Amino acid sequence: MEDVRSSYTFGRELGRGQFGVTYLATHKSTGARHACKSIAARKLARADDVEDARREVQIMHHLTGHRSIVELRGAYEDRHSVNLVMELCEGGELFDRIIARGHYSERAAATLCREVVSVVHSCHSMGVMHRDLKPENFLFLNKREDSPLKATDFGLSVFLKPGEQFRDLVGSAYYVAPEVLKRRYGAEADIWSAGVILYILLSGVPPFWAENEEGIFDAVLKGHIDFSSDPWPSISNGAKDLVKRMLRQDPKERLTAAEILNHPWIREDGEAPDKPLDITVISRMKQFRAMNKLKKVALKIVAESLSEEEIVGLREMFKSLDTDNSGTITLDELRAGLPKLGTKITESEIRQLMEAADVDGNGTIDYVEFISATMHMNRLEKEDHIFKAFEYFDKDHSGYITVDELEEALKKYDMGDEATIKDIIAEVDTDHDGKINYQEFVAMMKNNSPEIVPNRAALVLSLPMVYAKLATSVVALRPVISRDLLNW
Repeated sequence: MEDVRSSYTFGRELGRGQFGVTYLATHKSTGARHACKSIAARKLARADDVEDARREVQIMHHLTGHRSIVELRGAYEDRHSVNLVMELCEGGELFDRIIARGHYSERAAATLCREVVSVVHSCHSMGVMHRDLKPENFLFLNKREDSPLKATDFGLSVFLKPGEQFRDLVGSAYYVAPEVLKRRYGAEADIWSAGVILYILLSGVPPFWAENEEGIFDAVLKGHIDFSSDPWPSISNGAKDLVKRMLRQDPKERLTAAEILNHPWIREDGEAPDKPLDITVISRMKQFRAMNKLKKVALKIVAESLSEEEIVGLREMFKSLDTDNSGTITLDELRAGLPKLGTKITESEIRQLMEAADVDGNGTIDYVEFISATMHMNRLEKEDHIFKAFEYFDKDHSGYITVDELEEALKKYDMGDEATIKDIIAEVDTDHDGKINYQEFVAMMKNNSPEIVPNRAALVLSLPMVYAKLATSVVALRPVISRDLLNW
């Protein structure tokens, strides 16, 4: 037992991840700045929880020394928390750097993809599968142009032996491999996720998506990759060839990480052209990055305004899970309650559900958070609900949402910094008058902006994949659910 605060002074919060909050930590004697991921002891109540935290530490120690993997400086445990002190990455997230730069080429995409795949290669060669590769888990070490890109968050990673298969449904919806959905997968699932990242790096949108998570999963299982919409006709054949080889439906047919690094398009001296990609790629990437934050708040606002008839079934689900009648659902209550509702769910899925629903990050799910996360998206798209959400942002009832009003509303929920908020305004404000009118807000909420995704169904906020599990719970609650909710 060693108190991390005896050696480090904690500063501002840097981010929240899989059951941990990351803070700026300054070493008291040297003044060196680090990042410290703090995992509350109350979240390590079971032996499996402790083992997961121990495995994350073991894997980070095991992978130490790789240029593109964040370094673990030390692990500390006291009565209140487990603390992982790590290398501080101050250069921002992968997409943020691209968006800030404003210009971008295939060669730049190849360089970034090479960094991502080098992490995969190092992990696999060391007997580790990451299982949660996505752009948010790659940070630049510093602000310099030549800064290395660092992989972070090994909370879902596992040690694996050659040929070993896993069955846990883990990861993030856009990036999950088809064999993960079939619950029989190995290291090749990381290659698929890296292929999705490459597709987004080149086009600004993910290759597999729909209006809800079930649709996303169906698209993943079908595996059709769109190379006809812009900007793909102007993308080189080499880039398209690599994407195809990384996104093969059959895991055995996918390239290995070593084979990807030897592909002619991605090599340092490779054939990826330096011609700037269409500016719409940056615009799409920006909107893909920013929209989830605004919609998450809108979901919460809509949930607060739903009628009793609309949420009676969800209320009963909440009450059945909140066994101590405290008004909040804890991790232990989720573990105990979901099986009783007839929902088969793994420990990893329970953790993902908790992480996604706990909007304010306090370790529990309150009633409004539960309704926000589990209500069907068609409730968000009802006109009266959209108008109520618009009124929430439009504090002075001027008929417009200004930058200040949006900033005030989003910061209440800790949903982004000033730059992100201004990016949202810039993307939604189609008439460029510096504010969002009601028509622009409706278009954003329904995601029918042609600039985002031409010629295809709208890209919408996807709820975490584990919420699909909750649909099975409706069967157990039929006596108290209205006809409308039975359709849900």
